[in-house]
Amino acid sequence: MKKYFLTAALAAILTTLVFSSCETPVGQGAGIGAASGALIGAGAAGGRGAAIGAGAGLLAGALIGAAVEADQARYYHAPPGGYPFAQPTGTPGYVYSPYGRHNVIDVRGVPPGALVRDPSTGGIFRKP
Repeated sequence: MKKYFLTAALAAILTTLVFSSCETPVGQGAGIGAASGALIGAGAAGGRGAAIGAGAGLLAGALIGAAVEADQARYYHAPPGGYPFAQPTGTPGYVYSPYGRHNVIDVRGVPPGALVRDPSTGGIFRKP
C-alpha cells in the first residue's frame, strides 16, 4: 500500500507542476527533468528508482530552468506599459516600426503578438 501511495503522490505532484507551469522555463525544465529522471531511474532500478529519478530530475530541471529564465530576463525587460505594437502597412508580412522614422520591417513568418527587433533602432515591438 505504501509503495503505491508514494508513486501516486509523486505522479500527482508532477502532473500538477507540468500542467500549471509549462509556459515558463522553470516549469519546462522541471517537467523535462522529471520525465527523463523517471525514465532513467526506472531503467536502472525499477519502480522505486523511477520515483527517485523523477525527484532528482525535477530539481535539476527546475534549477536549469531558473537559470535560463534569469538569463532571458536580463535581455528582455518589458517596458512599464508593455511593448508597443507595430502598425500594418497594408502589404501582408510588412509593418511600420513604432520607433524612429517608422521604417517598414519585414515580419513574414513571425507569428502575431511575437516580439520583433527593429534593425535600425534596436527597439523591440510586437507584431500585430
